Amino acid sequence: MTMPRVSRDLLLGSLPPVPPVSAGDVVRAQEASGMRPVYVVLDDDPTGTQSVAGLPVLTSWEVGDFAWAFETGAPAVYVMVNSRSLAPEDAERVNREAVAAALEAAEAGGADVAFVSRSDSTLRGHFPLEPNTIAECLRSATGARADGIVVVPAFGDAGRITVHGTHYAGDPREGYLPVGETEFARDATFGYAASNLAEWVEEKTGGAVPASDVLVLDIETLRTDLDGAVALLTSACDARPIVVDAVEEEDLRQLALALIRAERAGSRFIYRVGPPFVRARVGQAVHAPLTPEEIEASRAGREVAVGGLVVVGSHVDLTTRQLAELRARRRPLELEIDVAKAVNPSSRGPHLAELIDAAAAGLKKGDVAVRTSRTLVTGADADDSLAISRKVSAAVVETVKGVLARATPRFVVAKGGITSSDVASKGLGIRRATVVGPMLPGIVSLWSGQDGPAAGIPYIVFAGNVGTASSLADVVDKLAWREGQLAQPADELA
Repeated sequence: MTMPRVSRDLLLGSLPPVPPVSAGDVVRAQEASGMRPVYVVLDDDPTGTQSVAGLPVLTSWEVGDFAWAFETGAPAVYVMVNSRSLAPEDAERVNREAVAAALEAAEAGGADVAFVSRSDSTLRGHFPLEPNTIAECLRSATGARADGIVVVPAFGDAGRITVHGTHYAGDPREGYLPVGETEFARDATFGYAASNLAEWVEEKTGGAVPASDVLVLDIETLRTDLDGAVALLTSACDARPIVVDAVEEEDLRQLALALIRAERAGSRFIYRVGPPFVRARVGQAVHAPLTPEEIEASRAGREVAVGGLVVVGSHVDLTTRQLAELRARRRPLELEIDVAKAVNPSSRGPHLAELIDAAAAGLKKGDVAVRTSRTLVTGADADDSLAISRKVSAAVVETVKGVLARATPRFVVAKGGITSSDVASKGLGIRRATVVGPMLPGIVSLWSGQDGPAAGIPYIVFAGNVGTASSLADVVDKLAWREGQLAQPADELA
């Protein structure tokens, strides 16, 4: 039985006014505190960059990579550990590796670092494993103990809001559902039942942390009593979970002001958050969607093919609808990675070779969309499902590498979190990049690769679960803009 959606007016109508906090207010408060940490964001897939601009991104986490990032002087650096696609033991390993390398580089460069575990705004991922791993690594390496694990999944640009401790997904037009009632909660690997964040913490910790032990920073306190918010934050000890209400960007900035005061008082936190938290925490203004001119400038004069490459790995219903709109509007050459053939050793090679040939030829005429089968293939259990996902992702990577060896796409769009990470680091060979900015308001980021064969090719990281049905086609339209006009689909140029 489907639950009725709650209207935005009903959900938010009785709340106190949004606090008038600007990005500049956060910057000034941080400067006045005398503390200037660099936030090392361990991102469990690359879609977390969609809310920020002008920050360095790493797909590798050796000490030298962090040294490069710290030398930019940026207030935060994103590290694509891609742990959501990994088994728990591997997720723990990559988090440990990244923390150790970041601490070593920070010590050598004289930087003060704090850690953010960026994950899905619809609560999928390795929690509490990842923030607990970071806390243990810090304690072991430096003796510093985390007082609180601050949990802030809110992502207003994508319709994820938290009110009175309950996390919702939806949009202002159609209304909101408690996130535990959405398709995201039925994830084959990271499924859950609770929508109330305190209860979700209890569920995900297997009862080790009862909901009654979770601190809740409610929106009334956050908006009307900054002293009270600071008092709640500073009361935490022994890595106690703190879940936070947030609806608007100003709520996150108000939280940033409270955190600055709490940290100046001596509290130490590790953050488990959705995409916009870092933007608010470092005092970065919301970046307007990139213009065609800005996109063209990111190519740095590199010669490219007529068409761009769209790679679709996500299976959520929204992605399927977005793909249908792209098909209707842009009419790309559409190629399918058959999952059954891709996971079968005997059929894999010939199948992918055929796709690569067709895609490389197609880019000479227009856009090409390479997608995995729309029927989701799952295993007998969560581990088996992850193993199948990794095999499919490896097939996507092999296809992209093969295409790039034959042609230089005008752009590359990767749809889906795991897909985006693997296409960037393995398919395109990007090790270090810069987030240029968002393609749509608050969502969908463009990276400019700083190295590897894809340097100068606009790379678009597009989460599977954000936007409207038209968003993918809108992004491709903007990427296809040439010399003051929208390039027509290939069949209209024939």
